[in-house]
Amino acid sequence: MKIRGGVISDMRYQSSAGQRVLASLLIRLALAETFCDQCGIIALDEPTTNLDKENRISLAEALKRFIERKQDKGCFQLIVITHDEAFVKLLGGKEYMDCYFKVEKDLCGISSISKISI
Repeated sequence: MKIRGGVISDMRYQSSAGQRVLASLLIRLALAETFCDQCGIIALDEPTTNLDKENRISLAEALKRFIERKQDKGCFQLIVITHDEAFVKLLGGKEYMDCYFKVEKDLCGISSISKISI
């Protein structure tokens, strides 16, 4: 709900699809942090779907803060499955990841996996 000029308006349909996706991801991360304090792995499958550039940046920043909080608790892995290479770069350098894996298909349709060091 939002109050503007003394009028209450329903904000339910005021957000873009990307903003709703980002809010959903952030709520899931908050729930994971709250209820799975000892959890060592978080996996996100295509987290940038429907996100514009601004929301991708916000998600990357939120994930960096999440990783920083988890680093003090010992073993933690974040697995991100994405086609968005720009998002991988937004996640940062060596302080947040050691490497990433890239899957590519050649002209014959055969997949290969490359380990990319940071």
